Amino acid sequence: MSTLLTYISVNDGKIKRSSLEVLSRCNELAEQHNLISAAIIIDKDAAGLAKQLKAYGPSVIYIIEDPVFKNHLNTPLIRALSLAIEKINPNILAFASTEGSKDILGALSANRGAASLSDVSEFELTDTGVKAKRPVMASKIISAVEANDSLVLITVRSGSYDAVEHPADSKIEEIPFTIDDIDLKMILKEIITASGDKIDLSEAETVIAAGRGVKDEEGRKLIDELASVLNAGIGASRALTEAGVYDPSLQIGQTGKVVSPQLYIGIGISGAIQHVAGMANSKVIVAINKDPDAPIFDIADYGIVGDLYKILPPFIEELKKIKSN
Repeated sequence: MSTLLTYISVNDGKIKRSSLEVLSRCNELAEQHNLISAAIIIDKDAAGLAKQLKAYGPSVIYIIEDPVFKNHLNTPLIRALSLAIEKINPNILAFASTEGSKDILGALSANRGAASLSDVSEFELTDTGVKAKRPVMASKIISAVEANDSLVLITVRSGSYDAVEHPADSKIEEIPFTIDDIDLKMILKEIITASGDKIDLSEAETVIAAGRGVKDEEGRKLIDELASVLNAGIGASRALTEAGVYDPSLQIGQTGKVVSPQLYIGIGISGAIQHVAGMANSKVIVAINKDPDAPIFDIADYGIVGDLYKILPPFIEELKKIKSN
């Protein structure tokens, strides 16, 4: 029986929500087409994470465990995935579209002689491979793409599907793996995170995005306070990152991060197409802007027209009251 294999991405010892979304889609397709849905975890504590993954119902969970996977390194990861492909022989190997998957997709595809589809928002199985939809040109156009091969590698945008719990008595199978230090051409010595980037934007359930309207330290304090009340990640428009108000790593948009939270609140953001490309998959969009004709209101589920410096203080206080009750 053919196998749909999902690579489970891990960050700071936690399974990424975006990988669970992809696994849920593969579970759905496996059920529809009478296939096997399997997952693979490659991490220094893969066995412990596999127990958590049972809640999302793959038939088999393959694990490759080694201290070398403490941090993302291309060489051992590509080698481990190649080994897994040889052993499992899947028809599809699906990834969440993350910085890590983008880093290795091309090399893995070339090494295995496999077709690849990157950064898709929807995908279906065909008799000979996969067909998918892929946003291009800052999401202004949705292109239809198709890959016909015995193995197709695919990366899926965060927020494209829901992560659905489906507890199962998944079989856990370890794949032996070793690598010599001499094979490591690159050594990761330190990871430096952006100041204030406390919550991973790509995984955040709630995102507060600051735009040009947040023009001073008072505005930043209001953004920080709102994010604290909602336990939200903080992002920014390109205008603010280029001005040095926020770190460039917090930029949301076509040339920044793609986010897909349950709740996105854009504050002082006009809604330029480059920014919208990075947050259009948000489930609920709230916009606060003093310009009633700002483009962001065209995609917002809820909009408030007014000065953020007058709106946010009472808004924050009301949220605090709701939380306290």
